Amino acid sequence: MFGMGAPELLIILLLVVLLFGAAKIPELGRSLGSGLSNFKRGLKEADEVGSEQAKTDERTIKVEAKTSDAPKGNDSSENKA
Repeated sequence: MFGMGAPELLIILLLVVLLFGAAKIPELGRSLGSGLSNFKRGLKEADEVGSEQAKTDERTIKVEAKTSDAPKGNDSSENKA
């Protein structure tokens, strides 16, 4: 895992315990987990909004294509004048 072995991970864990104290570690874990879940929820909501917007844009493009392909009138009347 990132080129770190067990001794390096133990040293990092020891530093975390010394910096924050043993009582704060569960609180840090909860807040980190909460932050990650909020981040994932935000990504999911953004993806849903993006797909909704894409569907709306697709419908608009189809409607514009249909209206631009429609005949614009009889061209023979313009040639007579």
